[in-house]
Amino acid sequence: MDDDQDDLQLLREALNRVGNHYELLHAPDGIAGLELLHGLQSTHSLPCLIVLDINMPRMDGRRTFQALRKDPLLAHIPVVIFSTSNSELDKLFFRGKDVEYITKPIHFDSLVAVAEEMLEHCEAVQTHR
Repeated sequence: MDDDQDDLQLLREALNRVGNHYELLHAPDGIAGLELLHGLQSTHSLPCLIVLDINMPRMDGRRTFQALRKDPLLAHIPVVIFSTSNSELDKLFFRGKDVEYITKPIHFDSLVAVAEEMLEHCEAVQTHR
């Protein structure tokens, strides 16, 4: 869930470079993201990973994360925080919550490395199924 189209496109390209068998679904904010996830619930096709930005309109990443963890059907999905925020307060909010916090890189090669890290979460989920 991210409202920045440029970041989304770069992430999509990086993920495709690492492993093109993953589909990237997008929601521009937390409310739309939760609606999308609830729609996927009904088709039994929940994602293996949720990538969440902190700075989004309508419902920010913190509130979205809290809603995800309160929902018994979504709480098990791994979450990666992928944000431009390097704030210690933001990092502190997610500390101890079984969340990986990644600050958005500037260079595409760094983003490819981040995409590899993200896909490791999906592979771990698929291994445990």
